This record gives sequence, structure tokens and C-alpha cells, in this order.
Amino acid sequence: MSNKELPASAARARPLLGLAGWIILCFSAPALGAFAKPDTWYAALKKPSWNPPGWVFGPVWTFLYMAMAVAAWLVWRQGGVRMQRGPLLRFVVQLALNAAWTPLFFGLHRPDLALIDIVLLWIAISATIAVFRKISKTAAWLLVPYLAWVSFATVLNFVLWRMNS
Repeated sequence: MSNKELPASAARARPLLGLAGWIILCFSAPALGAFAKPDTWYAALKKPSWNPPGWVFGPVWTFLYMAMAVAAWLVWRQGGVRMQRGPLLRFVVQLALNAAWTPLFFGLHRPDLALIDIVLLWIAISATIAVFRKISKTAAWLLVPYLAWVSFATVLNFVLWRMNS
């Protein structure tokens, strides 16, 4: 392989490595909460009849984290972190709020604090969609199911808090 071919192949690999990085970052959010899983405390909570069964959460969140990673990657591809610092910072802020929810709710058994977190998360996702839309409409649309799910989760969090306080 000549020296001229190496930079071209490295240039082709860069976007895939970037996507892999965004996937790893997005899936680190639930990994941080893995130590605070539903337990006997959660099982004993009064729940509304429309509370989803536990098996729903894994597939839904897997899809959402992949969509989030692709959305961030699409924005990152438009000039990298240097050119997209603000939008990507908003993305990372919402991801940090996402990561905080599980330890607050399941770890500390504090649905009240988790409710504050998830409301801030909803605002952060909305702000991220707004700035992503200016860069990539596809990236913004990829976050819409996430916002919808967090909207549902916010209502559920509120109801669980009210039913059990």
C-alpha cells in the first residue's frame, strides 16, 4: 500500500470511527445507571394501569440511544466539534441529565428529584432538537421519538411520585 492510499483509507474510516464514538458515548448513559436497577422498592410502588411492562424498556431505549448517536454523528460530520461546539454541548448536557435520572429514581428512591431531572431533560432535548434542526433536519427528526418517550416518562414519573408520596 502506498503512502497516498493510506490517508484516503484513513479519511474513509474517520466517519465510521466518529459514529462508533457517538454510539459508545450514548450507551455510556445507561451504563452509568446500571448499578441502580429496579428493585423491591420499585416493585412495591403503586403504579397506574398504563405503566409499561419491564420488558418494553430495553428495546425502546436501545432504539433511542442508537437514534441519538446517529443524530449527534450527523451534526458532528458538519465540521466536527470545533464547528458544532454549541449544538454538541447541548447534546452532551441532555445526555448527562438522561444518565442522572436512573440513579435518582432507582438508586436514591427519589421520584421527586427524578421528576425535576426529567423535566430539565425534556427542556434540554427540545433545545437540542431546535439547534440540530438548523444543521441537519434528519438529526432533529431522529430525536423526536426520544422526546416523545421522555414526555411519556415524565408523566409516568409524576404519577408514580403522586401515587406513592
